[in-house]
Amino acid sequence: MVETIFPLMLEDACVSKKGMRLVGPLSLVLDGTGITILLGPNGSGKTTLLKLMHGLERPKTGHVRWAVPNPIANMKQSFVFQTPIVMRRTVLENMAYPLIVRKMNRKTAFSKAEEWIENVGLKQSIYKDATVLSGGEKQKLAIGRGLITKPDILFLDEPSANLDGASTQEIERLILEAANGGTRIVMATHDFGQARRLAEDILFLYRGNIHERNSAAEFFGTPKTKEALSFINGDILI
Repeated sequence: MVETIFPLMLEDACVSKKGMRLVGPLSLVLDGTGITILLGPNGSGKTTLLKLMHGLERPKTGHVRWAVPNPIANMKQSFVFQTPIVMRRTVLENMAYPLIVRKMNRKTAFSKAEEWIENVGLKQSIYKDATVLSGGEKQKLAIGRGLITKPDILFLDEPSANLDGASTQEIERLILEAANGGTRIVMATHDFGQARRLAEDILFLYRGNIHERNSAAEFFGTPKTKEALSFINGDILI
């Protein structure tokens, strides 16, 4: 039995599209505990870096490696997009889907899905078509669906963008519960308040590179670079 897929190692990894460098070259080692928040101005490469780590983007140069072969690592991680993706099926069928594709028998899969639907607060919508849910409800469904397999790591791309305070609070509850349960969280956000509430450490991206990595307390209290300080102060970085 595989105990962990960590560490994740990026070695001089670079993502380019149509001759334009989007991220890198950068090197990073990510262990298996905690909540890491990606911060940076728009266009700094946060989403691309998340996709690179997860495998949705391939490095043009350099390497991205887990401690186990990729097919094993792929089965033990999840990704939740800023705009949640739901299938034209019921909430129950959406929640059970990751278990069914992993060959769990349908009765057990739907039983576990019912438990998760209650945990994310969608019990009243269990038999609704998932496409009619509100934005906040879809995001809770997407996060629950990402966590139902008990992944080693969950990547989140601004999961509470454009949501109201109540929905954001629920999303953060799910994230903290997952982290406390042993799932590694790597998340991009534009919300400083959210970063302060959740982060153990910060990756500050600027112009496609990791410009600073620090504990959350030190990043917000004594940033190492003038660019990070300017960003925290609300200045425009170009």
